[in-house]
Amino acid sequence: MWKKTFNIDCFGCGTQRSLFLIFEGKFIEAFYMYPAIYTLLLMFAYLIFHIIFQFKYGHKILLGLFILNISIIVISYIIKIT
Repeated sequence: MWKKTFNIDCFGCGTQRSLFLIFEGKFIEAFYMYPAIYTLLLMFAYLIFHIIFQFKYGHKILLGLFILNISIIVISYIIKIT
């Protein structure tokens, strides 16, 4: 809807299609569709384990993963629109 309204991609455009490509076993295509997909999956998996097991420095690792994901998303978005 964002792309139809403003005629530009949003930061999350391609996430859902990339996830479906992973389910189909097309891992390289999933990365090209949305480069942050693997680090996002890693971050959410770690978040679930951190909620269950309460790792001592889990919040710092999550913050690092969050910053990494935001960086990948912004850089790939800039590359995509240029």
